[in-house]
Amino acid sequence: MPLHLHNTLTRTKEPFVPIDPAHVRMYVCGPTVYDFAHIGNARPVVVFDVLARVLRATYPGARVTYARNITDIDDKIIERSRESGETIRDLTDRTGRIFAADMAALGAETPTVEPRATDHVAQMIALAERLIANGHAYVAEGHVLFDVPSMPDYGRLSRRNRDEQIAGARVDVAPYKRDPADFVLWKPSTPDIPGWDSPWGRGRPGWHIECSAMAAAHLGEVFDIHGGGLDLIFPHHENEIAQSRCAHGTSVLANVWMHNGFVTVNGEKMSKSLGNFFTVHELLEEAPGEAIRLVLLQTHYRQPSDFNREALGLARQTLDRWYGALRAAGDVDAGEADVPEGVMGALHDDLNTPLAIAAVHDLAGALNRAPGADRAAAKAALLAAGRVLGLLGQDPEAWFRWTPAGGGAIADAEVERLIVERREARAGKDFARADAIRKQLAEAGVVLEDGPQGTSWRRG
Repeated sequence: MPLHLHNTLTRTKEPFVPIDPAHVRMYVCGPTVYDFAHIGNARPVVVFDVLARVLRATYPGARVTYARNITDIDDKIIERSRESGETIRDLTDRTGRIFAADMAALGAETPTVEPRATDHVAQMIALAERLIANGHAYVAEGHVLFDVPSMPDYGRLSRRNRDEQIAGARVDVAPYKRDPADFVLWKPSTPDIPGWDSPWGRGRPGWHIECSAMAAAHLGEVFDIHGGGLDLIFPHHENEIAQSRCAHGTSVLANVWMHNGFVTVNGEKMSKSLGNFFTVHELLEEAPGEAIRLVLLQTHYRQPSDFNREALGLARQTLDRWYGALRAAGDVDAGEADVPEGVMGALHDDLNTPLAIAAVHDLAGALNRAPGADRAAAKAALLAAGRVLGLLGQDPEAWFRWTPAGGGAIADAEVERLIVERREARAGKDFARADAIRKQLAEAGVVLEDGPQGTSWRRG
């Protein structure tokens, strides 16, 4: 089936038609880099990484530009810099590198472009100047504010009424505002806060204008898809639309708006006070990134995703079965294959990853049952399915030998030595010693699997 996506703007699932079939363009709101990313921050990264893979598979001859920004100037960053004594640049560079490494560990590919807010301040100033000239913004006490009543259909994305817009705007009702819903495009900076020279004095951009400027710089005034978390619909995405449309005189900013649901932990909102606040960095010390990714994909992206350690353990078991099928297939040269129809059909139905995962289960079973002549094609199909989901990209042996970052696990070489000793004990009919070795390895978290080709092993 053709690709269909749920559009938050229209509240319907629609056939996706790119503006330019030769160049598909997508923008996703990225991290504010001042701390470790938590599991909720990881969900849009994984979701839109899959969408980028699906777009490339769907339009193989086209260029797909996936832009995901880095917010490296923000009041939270300023506050963290003050607390730590670290310069803002050092803080954002360090946490940005950690974010990139953690997301790579989840199997997320690097976006085509990753614009930094601080590299686009000139474009933000130009955008604010254009809005003033167009009558959609005004200057008050060193601030530049967007005049919300100047846009008759403001609120079209979130569909909030006037009172809801004011209540949820997350903005101060300052005396210099013409309207309580007006929001900041530019604000003054005191000498101890980072700032840039502008026509309105030394200052810094508001949050919303950052994405409008970066999206226009890298994707144009109107592009295909804009994504992010559900919490960004209002006010962030609503305000992005307002700024961009009024500055450029367009009817839309992006044709399709997509939003992923929240992540809960054991059915509750994440909270440090509840002790259920998981950062990706912490989770990677106790589980493979691929298992974390699979947990996030097992729920449809628009639904709430409940993350817990039981689900993480089950995801590892699922990947054990899939990698086990690949390992059992041996070194047969699989070659390249198209994504199987069952998987691609599910993903074309508004990224139905749970249905796609069910199809991968079937492909792994088919590989296990495949006779020798059909094994290469079955293996290629499973690998192609994994590739579009960002899974099964490792060597099976590497998967089975993953160890926690904290160390303390029995070394691979020692496992191999004990397997040889066990084989020799069995050959000499010393079954008591062979059983003792199996038990010793099991207690060390190593599972032995005896088969026609000998003994293989994995870490449980």
